Amino acid sequence: MYSIAVKRDFIANHFLIGGDWGRENQPHAHHYVLEVSVTHGELDPHGYLVDIVDIESALTLTVDYFQDRLLNDLSEFNGLNPSLEHFCRIIWQKLLAEVNPPGAGTLCVKLWENDSCWASYQQPY
Repeated sequence: MYSIAVKRDFIANHFLIGGDWGRENQPHAHHYVLEVSVTHGELDPHGYLVDIVDIESALTLTVDYFQDRLLNDLSEFNGLNPSLEHFCRIIWQKLLAEVNPPGAGTLCVKLWENDSCWASYQQPY
């Protein structure tokens, strides 16, 4: 299997709902680090899994959408606690539409909330 990954950082805001998480229940920012990877068994005729420029472009669009926004206000989070796990899945859905990876592989989104905590969402496409 081949894999290719690109990462980008950004700042977004949220507050947790549905439980008593102290300060996390108040609006606050995180400096997120987002890594997206594509895995597939074959390369295209040019020797690429996915053109890295296409992944970078998709990441730019996605990061620009979430940058400096309050996640709770976005329609994607309606009725959801804006947890790291939900955020990963929502980013995965946006990136899949933009990257358009080949064949039947796996797209993985890994999102770091700080230096020691991350969540990921991956699924075959």
